[in-house]
Parts: sequence; structure tokens; C-alpha cells
Amino acid sequence: MLQKFMKKILILISLYLVLSIPVFSRDLDEKELDAFVKTAMERFKIPGIAIGIIKDNKIRHLKGYGVRDINQNELIDADTMYSIASNSKAFTASAIAILVDDGVINWDDKVIDYLPNFRMMDPWITAEFTIRDLLTHRSGLGLGAGDLMFWPSTGVTREEIVKNVRYLKMVSGFRAKYAYDNTLYVVAGEVISAASDMSYEDFVQTRIMNQLSISNGCKADITKISNNDNIATPHVNIDGELRVASRLNKPGEPMVIAAAGGIQCSARAMLKWLNIHLSDGAGLISKTQHEEMLSPQTIIPVSQTDKSWYGTNFTAYGLGFRLKDYHGIKHVSHTGGLLGMLTYVVMIPDQNLGVVVLTNQENGSAMRAIMENILQVYLDTGNVDWADRFAKIREQNIARATKKVKEEQKSNQPKSVLPLEDYTGLYRDKWFGDVSISMKGNLLYFTAQKSLKLRGPLNLFKFNTFKVRWTDRSFNADAYAIFSTDFEGKVNGLKMKAISPLTDFSYDFHDLNFIKVAE
Repeated sequence: MLQKFMKKILILISLYLVLSIPVFSRDLDEKELDAFVKTAMERFKIPGIAIGIIKDNKIRHLKGYGVRDINQNELIDADTMYSIASNSKAFTASAIAILVDDGVINWDDKVIDYLPNFRMMDPWITAEFTIRDLLTHRSGLGLGAGDLMFWPSTGVTREEIVKNVRYLKMVSGFRAKYAYDNTLYVVAGEVISAASDMSYEDFVQTRIMNQLSISNGCKADITKISNNDNIATPHVNIDGELRVASRLNKPGEPMVIAAAGGIQCSARAMLKWLNIHLSDGAGLISKTQHEEMLSPQTIIPVSQTDKSWYGTNFTAYGLGFRLKDYHGIKHVSHTGGLLGMLTYVVMIPDQNLGVVVLTNQENGSAMRAIMENILQVYLDTGNVDWADRFAKIREQNIARATKKVKEEQKSNQPKSVLPLEDYTGLYRDKWFGDVSISMKGNLLYFTAQKSLKLRGPLNLFKFNTFKVRWTDRSFNADAYAIFSTDFEGKVNGLKMKAISPLTDFSYDFHDLNFIKVAE
């Protein structure tokens, strides 16, 4: 009797497990995907996309769509390299995992043991700050703090970035809150260099890309790439017109933010990279360290969108990857964005499924719509028109931002408090460096000394506030410049903030605090 009872229990348990695990119910219809991609590209004005899908260790789809450059019409293919931007962070975390496996470092080693010049604003936090803290966006710094040191590209060195972290203000408690960060990943790259006696680029190229035989399709060092290589060109939409954007770093020039967002990869190489992570790091990282990478490290508040669309109950950041539950299963992902480039990778470990979408336009709607459409097919989660859904959201966001800016402009009173010449001079921020405010014709002109692309005229908005219109219109990041005065009415400082709420967070103008340098 007991044996029959136990047998029934085991059958019920087995049935429950089968029913509770999402079933891979249908495969990809290539013509259907091609049609969806074409629609998304046209709707969101994307010049070129590369897509790769791997499942059960087999490539199910690998294809390029559109062109690398709208002015040259060279076609995108599976081997076209893109700037994968923040998808580089998983390479950086993996490099540290390899060093942990080697016994050279530990996740919780103190950063100052490897970089003695590293300082946070608080001495106690400095002493307690670990390598793990560099990778998990929980430092207490604000969203994108310090990005203007290297965004857009500047002459700042990695050594200066490490040194300048001490000037960045804490906005929350240490390890208390998630705030996405790039600067500390640059620091993590320097830890790798110090621990391995190799440059970050050489370590990643040797221990990861060469090891996985993807060195032809992935480059950690942008100086190894030339304009003659098969690389995608960045594009931006300016006033409704699609234009080629200048690269943050030209091929052949070193990229200071390699560890945070400087790696270049093709869709073909990225599929091999994802497949390693779908295989518990086999052949690259021990299972123990790989599990650490894909374990929650920092809790992220669950958005209402994730709750309603995917039934999400938790979101977190691991080590180089984002984590959440998605229709009841584990979803591992990351996105990446540089000027004119957006990329997206997703892994569904329970289904042994990996997807990569690479685009050469900074509109993320097409990228997200394509990814959600692919996952919808493989996981059989519904029949949503994702292109339409993201288009409506984008239109709403633009409308809200436009309305906000227009409301601010209503209070425009173009009357300055002081003669324009009184605002001229040299202004200094401890971590960003110097900017000069000079006269060009009858207008003030802003010039950053290290970030040479940040320059443009200042148009009077009201009183001591001006609007900076960047000469490079691809930035989409015009800003207010608000001058301060002392008790005698003399200009003594300058603060800034982005005009549009849609401005990329890496333009962290709001973190700047310029003091006018005595003449």
C-alpha cells in the first residue's frame, strides 16, 4: 500500500514539474522574423541590424539586415562588428572571474590593495570598497556619476579617472541602492591590469577572445580595428533625418572606457560568447564562479512595466548581467548604448536559449521590439505586436518631453542680469576639469578643455541662465548653464542641467559644480 501511495506521489510531483516548466512549443519562422525586422527597421529608421539566435548549442538564426553606413550602402552581415557598449561589462566581470579561478584575486578583495590611489569621498567606504562593489552598481554614487569624464570622448586617462572618483558625491548609502555606473567598471579594468601585469585589453583578448576562438569577430582593443574592416557606422536621428554620427573613438585610437563599454563584436562571435554562459562558463570559467556571476548581488526595484508585461517578481544585478524572472523563468540580459549604437543580449538558461540584437542607430525601440518578438515565439508567451507597442511608448515619451521643455520656455525672459563679458572666464570642476566661457561675436561660447567635442554657443534664456547648443548636433543633449554670483554681484560659479528629460544619463551635467578661477 505504501509503495503504491509513494508511486502516486512521485507521479504527481513529476506531473507538477512538467507543467510548471515552460515548454519550448514552437520554432522560429525565418520569413516571419525577416518581415518583422524589416517593419521595425522602417518604422524606427534603423540602417542596419545583426541578429543571432542560439538554442541547445545550435545556431537557429544568424543574419544581417540593412547597411553598415547609409552613405556607402555596404551590407550588414553576421561578421559585421558593432560597438557593444555596456555589453562589455560581462567580459570585464568574466575576466575577474578567471583571475579568481587562477587564485590571483578574490571578489571581496579591497580595491586599494590593487590600486593604492583609489579613493571614494568617504574614507571608511574607501577602506571597505571591494572588487565586487566595482561591478554591482551599489557604490552610493548617483546614476552615471562621472560619465562626462569620458562621454563624449576626452583626453582623460584611466589613471585620472581612478584618481577623480574621490571627487564624485555620494547620493545614497554605501551598498544601499542600485544606481547604474560606468566609471567604476573602468576602475575594475585597472584592477585586472594591476593583478595580471597586462593591459585590460590584452588580458581580455588573450584569456577570453583567443580562448574562445572569437578573436576575428571580437576586439577588446579598438586600436586593432581600421576603417577598412567590417564595422558598423553609428547613426542618429536629428530633426527627423537619419545621419551618420561621429564615433566616440575613431578606429585605431585607444578607448579609455574599454572595460565599461569599449569592446567591438559581431553577432557570430556574440553567439559563441552567449553559448559559453549558457553552458555554465564551461571552457572559460569554473561553474562556481559562473554561478556567482549569475546570482543576484544588488536588488533593483521591479518596474510596473515588468510586473504587468512579464509577471516579474524580482529584478537584480549580478556580476556583469541583469537578472529577473520573466513569465516564470530566469531571464539574464544586458543592453549597451554608445552614440549611434545600441545592443541587446538575452539568455534564457532553462531553455538553453541565447539571443543577440545589434543595431547602428540609437533608437532602442526596434532593438527591444525585435528581442521581445523572438522571445515571444520561442517561449510561446502571447501574440503582442511589439513594434506597435514600443512605437506608442516612444511617441508618448517624446510628447511628454516636448511638453515639459515648452512649458519651461514659456518663462523665457531674455534679459541678462549682467553684461555678457562678466560671464567670461575660466571655470573649474574637480573631476571634469576646466571649461572656458568666451565671447564669439555677440554670443558667449562654451569650450571644455578635455572633452573637446563639448563646445557650443550660449543663448540667453533668462537672467543668469543660458542655453548651451552643442555644435555637434548628434549629442541630443543641449543643456542649461546657470551662473551664480557672490555678495558683490560678481560671477563666481556655474552649474548645468540637461534641457530635455530624454537626454542620456551619461551626460551628467547636473553633477558638475564649476568654480570660477581667479583671473
